[in-house]
Amino acid sequence: MLKEFFPNKSLLLAACAACIGGTFQYGYNISIINAPTTHVQNFINQTWRERYQTDISADVLTLLWSTIVSIFTIGGLLGVTVGGTLSVKLGRKGTLLANNIFALMAALLMGLSYPTGLFELLIIGRLLTGINAGIGLCVQPLYLGEIAPTAFRGAMGMGTSIFITVGILTGQVIGLKELLGKEEHWPILLSTTCIPAFLQLLILPWFPESPRYLLIDKGDDERCKKALKQLHGVADCDGEWADIEKEKNNFEDFQAKKPWELLTDRSVRRQLLTILLLNAAQQLNGINAIYFYADYLFKQAGIPADKISYVTVGTGACECITALTCGMLIDRLGRKVLITGGYTLMSICCILFTLTLSFQDASPVFPYVSMVCVFAFILSFGLGPGGVTNILTTELFTQTARPAAYVIAGSLNWLSFFFIGLVFPFIIGLQQYCFLVFLAICSLMAIYIFFFVPETKNKTFVEIQNEFQSRKARSADEAGTTLLSTFR
Repeated sequence: MLKEFFPNKSLLLAACAACIGGTFQYGYNISIINAPTTHVQNFINQTWRERYQTDISADVLTLLWSTIVSIFTIGGLLGVTVGGTLSVKLGRKGTLLANNIFALMAALLMGLSYPTGLFELLIIGRLLTGINAGIGLCVQPLYLGEIAPTAFRGAMGMGTSIFITVGILTGQVIGLKELLGKEEHWPILLSTTCIPAFLQLLILPWFPESPRYLLIDKGDDERCKKALKQLHGVADCDGEWADIEKEKNNFEDFQAKKPWELLTDRSVRRQLLTILLLNAAQQLNGINAIYFYADYLFKQAGIPADKISYVTVGTGACECITALTCGMLIDRLGRKVLITGGYTLMSICCILFTLTLSFQDASPVFPYVSMVCVFAFILSFGLGPGGVTNILTTELFTQTARPAAYVIAGSLNWLSFFFIGLVFPFIIGLQQYCFLVFLAICSLMAIYIFFFVPETKNKTFVEIQNEFQSRKARSADEAGTTLLSTFR
């Protein structure tokens, strides 16, 4: 009876081993850079004074700090562009293991920056953590989607967003003054990125490569069957074997597509458009604005300035709990309900934010309503876009196209991340009306998903592909009927 609700223990452990050195690192490295901001800037100023016998100018200090923070996104973009190729050459598991080299090198360089007096090592270290995160975000969802049985593919795929939020929360907690948030501890704080890497190197080798990769890409029947038995148990492996063989038979002359080949493939144009819109919207939907305004709203609600860091940990915990909740609901309610509902609720929150921020001084109640909206928006994001986007990127493509799809989707995601960082100061210049921009994005995405994206729950990859093809055929038939009726 429990098997109907819980996947095999070995499967869960394999997912955790993949995630701890994968998307956990992404969330963790986004989060830990916030705590030592002042301490690192003091270190740069001190180093500059020792080198040039003068204080660094405010503009140069801002430029160097911005470079340390933002070069992470450049690294992420580089990582995602090579992640798809590496996943085909080294395998999904092999790429995840090799990826830890970047995390270990980054930890070493950032840890040595203070004793050597070289702030340049922080820039190189952050670039390497970005590459590590980019490869992890590309390859880990591939691995999870391919090792999971159809019935648990949604819940397993949620491992990606669950571990991102766990990484963010862990970084927020470790960055508190009571732990590693003090000035003398910041080099240790930044070098703790080596811990998840060591954990993955110790645990993941005990679990098999993706069965789909072994059979479809490598044609290794024996290792595929062995992997399925370990991951799903002897009793349940036959059904998964039949599903993988069915997909393999659809591609007799198997060859993984390159990203540029996928971009020109008309047969997957609708799937590609869907994941491009989903990945761009995931960064542009206003979640960054929420975190920007959170401190201001907490102050307005009367929370002391020295306690706001603890409330921020509360927002991280809220996002983490929401991701876990989404993981439990996704295979019951389906992907479409959660992501459409998420964007709809976020649209409502954008309207409420615009109103409450406009009348912030009209009543003492409004700051508290705004604070509730912060948590409501984070909950809506975690239940929908934050959790479901990566799963749909896995499910909308078959084995030949999936690695290339992750390269394209991941590249756009990182570019959108960089773009929002670039234009964010200008959007915030609109003050409370900036949420009208995010309202348009969230509502348009809810409409698009409702009308054009099919439900993928409990469907094999081949069935999902066939549904897209049949929708395309129906659209062509309807267009032809309309054209004929015009000439009558």
